[in-house]
Amino acid sequence: MADQQHLPAGLSSAEVADRRARGQANLGADRTSRSIGDILRANILTRFNGILGSLLVVILVVGAPQDALFGIVLVVNALIGIAQELRAKITLDRLAVLSAPRVRVIRDGAPDDIAVAELVAGDLVLLRPGDQLVADGVVTASASLQADESLLTGESVPVAKQLGDQLLSGSFVVAGSGDYEAVGVGAEAYARKLAAEARQFALVRSDLVDGINRILRYVTWALGPVAVLLLVSQLHGRATVSDSLVGTVAALVGMVPQGLVLLTSVAFGVSAVALARRKVLVQQLPAVEGLARVDTVCLDKTGTLTDGSIQFDRLIPLDGDQYRAEAALGALADDENRNATLAAIGAALLPPADRWTRHEAVPFSSARKWSAASFTGHGSWILGAPEIVLPPADREHLARAATLAATGHRVLALARADEPLAGESLPSAMHAAALVLMAERLRPDARDTISYFTAQGVKVKVISGDSPATAGAVAARAGVPVADDPVDARSMPEDLDSLAALLEQRSVFGRVTPHQKQAMVMALQARGHAVAMTGDGVNDVLALKLADIGIAMGSGAPATRAVAELVLLDSQFSTLPGVVGEGRRVTANIERVANLFVTKTVWATLLAIATSAALLPYPFLPRHLTIIDTLAIGVPSFFLALAPNKRRYRPGFTDRVLRFAVPAGTIIAAATIAAYAAAHAQGLALIQQRTAATIVTVALSLCVLTLLATPLTWRRILLIVAMVAGFALLFPLQLVRTFYELKLPHGMLAITLLIAAVAGAAALVGFWLAFRRRPAYGGELPGAWPVGCRRYVRNRGKSQVSTAWRWSAGTAGRNWACLTGSGCRVPFHRAPYPSYSGRKANGPLCG
Repeated sequence: MADQQHLPAGLSSAEVADRRARGQANLGADRTSRSIGDILRANILTRFNGILGSLLVVILVVGAPQDALFGIVLVVNALIGIAQELRAKITLDRLAVLSAPRVRVIRDGAPDDIAVAELVAGDLVLLRPGDQLVADGVVTASASLQADESLLTGESVPVAKQLGDQLLSGSFVVAGSGDYEAVGVGAEAYARKLAAEARQFALVRSDLVDGINRILRYVTWALGPVAVLLLVSQLHGRATVSDSLVGTVAALVGMVPQGLVLLTSVAFGVSAVALARRKVLVQQLPAVEGLARVDTVCLDKTGTLTDGSIQFDRLIPLDGDQYRAEAALGALADDENRNATLAAIGAALLPPADRWTRHEAVPFSSARKWSAASFTGHGSWILGAPEIVLPPADREHLARAATLAATGHRVLALARADEPLAGESLPSAMHAAALVLMAERLRPDARDTISYFTAQGVKVKVISGDSPATAGAVAARAGVPVADDPVDARSMPEDLDSLAALLEQRSVFGRVTPHQKQAMVMALQARGHAVAMTGDGVNDVLALKLADIGIAMGSGAPATRAVAELVLLDSQFSTLPGVVGEGRRVTANIERVANLFVTKTVWATLLAIATSAALLPYPFLPRHLTIIDTLAIGVPSFFLALAPNKRRYRPGFTDRVLRFAVPAGTIIAAATIAAYAAAHAQGLALIQQRTAATIVTVALSLCVLTLLATPLTWRRILLIVAMVAGFALLFPLQLVRTFYELKLPHGMLAITLLIAAVAGAAALVGFWLAFRRRPAYGGELPGAWPVGCRRYVRNRGKSQVSTAWRWSAGTAGRNWACLTGSGCRVPFHRAPYPSYSGRKANGPLCG
């Protein structure tokens, strides 16, 4: 790279303004949040808004104005959704500005840090390790510059870049330094074309959103047939056309889970705002859900368990020449492209007085674990991991380095060679010169954070490029379980199954290369684990991209912030428990309120079918459903969706909701139709029959609410009491009763309603107790997956094959029994545990 004192002029201010005017600026950067137009469309132009809007028009034409109240709910729901998303957008956009990458360019002959969008074609960009390229360009100067293009091309080997070579946006610098001239900016950049054409960078997939969309598809398919069936039956029962239309509209309104989608987006938005207060940038809202699935957290040691600061401790000469070793270290650190380790050494040791002249250099690489430089008249000096730099035969010095590393120090070896450097290969004849001890400080909150994860059943894996002994010592001080038996990654198997078995047993891994980190994440995912990866360095980028949730430190390399779903802006490790807890709160609460909405859809559908078959008028007017929606579902669901909830995410959201909602909805439908039919049999007026159905339905819906709100806190009890009081207040005033077409029951009807409500409540409680006793995962438990059944894991568009176990019980306790040779396949949809959708093959049970 050009000397800082003789930098090229770069573009002038006038040239920059001219190119920006010609549209050659780097505009169109990726957005952290949706545009205002997208938010409006997403909350207004929905399938069910269209259906309900059409039904509203029908009611306004043929029905009473009171029956159009659901239209108010429709508008209010949309407004609330828009307001919450706009609030989240404003918050996220402000945080995104703080986290936005900047580029260092030369303009008017001086270096300047500018925003990515201010870059123009022709700008001269300076590059350092960890920088991510924001535009395509051509190398104009290179000092051992290496770029990793794996996020774009899939090629995992860093590519050396020389003068005139092409650089692609989206790649990042892993070693060396250089300059390049920006050529492809904005829409012309390679990464942008990939995103537009191949969708290389897809949004985070949300199991909750997918599950809710699946439920909504079921409802959509049922609406048409039920509407035809009910309308025909109502007309056949000699009802007027207007009454038939009102009854049909009421049934369809009841079947639509109006607020379910709204509450999902509101919950995600509120969580994003809550995390923003903790200085956490959520780059994609559905990533909040992914936090709840996490059962394994992979941590880098430096910058995560430790505070990221590193200090030179002391030098231990091995050849007796301490002065020369210190001079060599000072000369190695006298480099403007030095990494954090050399910077710490440079802060403690001055360059030699005679200023050694370097003529060859190899920058540090996480894959190599060493850096080196050749100096005129002083030979070549190499600084790196003792196991790499020192020869295996030098057992004495290696043992001493291991002993020092076990104290928690980071130990480097300094070696010299007489021969010059030849590319990126170590010299053949090196002599040990010194051991260099670096000190790292454990974060004061590390132990408490690790304790939280351990108590929550989240496994912690420390994956470090440092010495296994050092990583193990630091991890032990932080309270990581099984930290006393660290693994040297150089001996790890390459086979994913064998690697996964090792990862299940051990917790600390040292000397891990970036591609081994990637393989370790893949192996854990193949075992059914949901993995969160934290990191701050370039060596973490590939693993961050692959993990279910990538969490970058705000002080880390720009490339890590670019690929992560979450960015800890203040780089505080202690933020992670709150982040995971927020994800759990959101997913658990969305499932809770989904049970409320879908239960209503079930009983509304069954009532429509039952009354059609019996040629009875539909038991509700739309205004009655507005009462039920508001008091038993709508208002309570908003409170429940935002309430504290620490329950860990469980897979099978849709199936579990349907397993609850279908029986619960059936019980409510049966009790309601019984009360309605009893009132009809007594020859009571239609207003009394519909009042009977409304009372029983509200009572049992509140019973469902009570069951789903458990454990009952005083706030939840107060909420339920308020809803009961709200319903009771509809009856004392004649004006209100007339408006809602209600009539207070008495005599035999009151007794009938009491019996129906009590019987229905008893059935609901009995079903609830049985439902709660069922295994949370349908019988399967989390654990390892050795050989046997094969299942496909969907991982961001790539299928991977892993293996499976069968659960069995033996005299010595419960064990995982291997299904060798079964050859069966089980579909797997990014859930951390197996599904029961597989088939038997050769006898044994798969999944």
